[in-house]
Parts: sequence; C-alpha cells; structure tokens
Amino acid sequence: MAKHTIISSINALKKKRIAVLVDPDSITDNAQLHQILGLCELNKVDFILVGGSLITNGNWDNCIKEIKANTSIPLILFPGNTMQVHDQADAILFLSLISGRNPDLLIGKHVLAAPDLKRANIEIMPTGYMLIDGGTNSSVMYMSNTFPIPHSKNNIAATTALAGEMLGLKVIYMDAGSGANNPVSTEMIEAVKAQVNLPLFVGGGIRNAEQAVHACKAGADVVVIGNAFEKNPQLIETIASAVHALN
Repeated sequence: MAKHTIISSINALKKKRIAVLVDPDSITDNAQLHQILGLCELNKVDFILVGGSLITNGNWDNCIKEIKANTSIPLILFPGNTMQVHDQADAILFLSLISGRNPDLLIGKHVLAAPDLKRANIEIMPTGYMLIDGGTNSSVMYMSNTFPIPHSKNNIAATTALAGEMLGLKVIYMDAGSGANNPVSTEMIEAVKAQVNLPLFVGGGIRNAEQAVHACKAGADVVVIGNAFEKNPQLIETIASAVHALN
C-alpha cells in the first residue's frame, strides 16, 4: 500500500487548503508565536510553513520546536537556504526555482542539502517554485538573483509549470513574494492549473478573504498567507473560514 503523504492527501481529498507562513525572523518571542498557533488551531489551518530569506535572529530551532510542541498541524519547511533543514518537521518543499535561470537554485543547493535531508527522514516534496512579479522588488528576487515571470505572461507561467511536471516535480508553488503589491492573477493561476495535474500552492500579496477565494476558485489547492497575518493575526480567522467554506 502506498505511503500516506501530504502530497497524496492533497491529491486525494481535492479540498481547498490554507497554509500560514511563519518567518522566524518576524517572531519576537514565544508568546507571539503561541498566539499565532492558537489562532491556527482554532481556525483549522491546514499547514504551517516555516522559512525565510535570511533567518538572522537564531530563532530557527526554537520556532520549529515550539510549533511541534504546541500544535498538531503539519509543519512544512519552506527553505530560504540549505541551512533551513530540521528533523522535527513533517515535510519540506524541496524548491527548484524553475522560473529563474540560476543553476544553484535549480540543482546546486539541492546537492548540498540532500545528505542532511536524508538523515532528517522527513517527507520530501519536490516543488517547482515559480516567482511571479508582484509589483515590487521582493526579498526572494534579490536573494535568488533571478527575474520573476511578468505578471501578465500567463503562457510563460503555464509552460514553465508544465515543464516542471514533465521533469517529475510533484508540486507547483506560484509566489508573488512577501509583501507583494499584487497577488498572482486569477488568469495566470487558471492557465497553470489547466496545464498541470499537480497540487498548486499560491502565495504572496494575499491580504484578505476575497483574494484567497479568487485564488482557490481559479485553481489554487493551497493558499499561503504570511506578511498579512503578521500585521493582523485575526486575518487567519477570516481567510481560513472563507477558504474552508469552498469545500
């Protein structure tokens, strides 16, 4: 019998999910983190993603341990570099930046991380990561030294995702970047979903329930919120309720 995995559960249940992205650099203390986790539990958030472009405050290990100790929600690593690996996580989005042309982020960093990931023995989610222009110069754009796919180039996004599926990737993640002025357009999400039969994560620039619902209706299987809830934690309730109502 096939092993039950997060990927297989997304494929099998065909439900719309919400993920909350926690950046350890944005967490000032455990009390703030526990407030977020309480809201996630109360509102039945489906996944907690952990990661950031830098992680400069030394809070990586503590953040993951606190999440695992205080919630049963699956924890998925969303790594910004090869050091963001942890054996207490449930899974990792093993990101290949297929929208860019930086070989380090297509395969180079993966070679360095692979031995640590094998020792960690967590679920590996091979992910085609697509950076989409969100109307601002994002941290990911700067750190990855790549250009995003233009906001209106739906055909480029769709064929990029299709190539990722043909290469054997198991997830597609479309990201407008943290703090984006504009989320990924519904037209682009529809174009990508029409080309691939993979779980589709969409994040960046989603600030309210209406935007989250539009993304889901266009084809997103998992919507990711991060920067918005940091400013207003109560958004977790309104967005989670709207997304789950679609089911």
